Amino acid sequence: MAVAIASTKDMDREIWLKLRTKGIGGSDAAAIAGLSKWKSPVQVWLEKTGQAPLEEAQSEAAYWGTKQEALVAEEFSLRTGLKVRRCNQILQHPDYPFMIANVDRLIVGQKAGLECKTASEYLKAEWEGEEVPAPYLLQCQHYMAVTGYDAWWIAVLIGGNKFVYKKIERDDELIQQIIQIESDFWNNHVVPQVPPEMDGSAASTELLNKMYPVGNNNEVHLPSEADQLIAELEEAKAHQKAADERVSELENKLKALLGENEIGVAKNHIVTWKTVTSERVDSKRLAKERPDIYKQYLKSSVSRRFGIKPTA
Repeated sequence: MAVAIASTKDMDREIWLKLRTKGIGGSDAAAIAGLSKWKSPVQVWLEKTGQAPLEEAQSEAAYWGTKQEALVAEEFSLRTGLKVRRCNQILQHPDYPFMIANVDRLIVGQKAGLECKTASEYLKAEWEGEEVPAPYLLQCQHYMAVTGYDAWWIAVLIGGNKFVYKKIERDDELIQQIIQIESDFWNNHVVPQVPPEMDGSAASTELLNKMYPVGNNNEVHLPSEADQLIAELEEAKAHQKAADERVSELENKLKALLGENEIGVAKNHIVTWKTVTSERVDSKRLAKERPDIYKQYLKSSVSRRFGIKPTA
């Protein structure tokens, strides 16, 4: 049985955001497991250790998702005949206090809950058949872990005109894996404030720049894995260069088809190559003709330049 640790009824959004940093929520599960397209483990770590600013404003998608939550819940009840109620509480796992849940709805008379979603028309393929996108599957299993419930429904309004709902049964084996992953993340990274392994996310780049903003000009011997990482980096760059050249080639072929026309209509697509006028300060000319003004607006910044070259 989950423990209710705070009431969310009429709670200020900033307080709610602060409370979310006190544990791992359902929407964090996929990110920690490396299965989220929107957030990395490092970003979650920054949030939970108080090193990332609290979210000041919702994105447009998140805003409308919240606005339409009640509509999705109402439609779910109409289509299934199941009654739902709000859960105005932040819930906590009785044995793993770092696991928390802020669920959308609970099913009346059942040990089940409901997660309400909205999705873009471009994501409709993810909801076809019986499958549930991995991030949402982990989110719902996380909720079942916290509450001890047997099932969780998920309902989604796609593109504003297609409604889908699916039932997710409790998977104890998967729940144990989620508990292990979240326990490792919390006890080995959040509590001791040790960041997880770096990845290619912007959060990792920002964290490294924050941790090591200025170099000391010292030389250090790197472990043997460094050469392997460099080999992989060079291979990745070669693939990236080939991909970039292929992208440019295909874009140029389409531009050639357009010629001086700005809009081209194909069977399944509209291609545009529009004329855009922009105005920028000519910094070189300003520095040459008005160096006094140029110097007044110079801003110094310190950064580190990364490079690799073969040893002599």
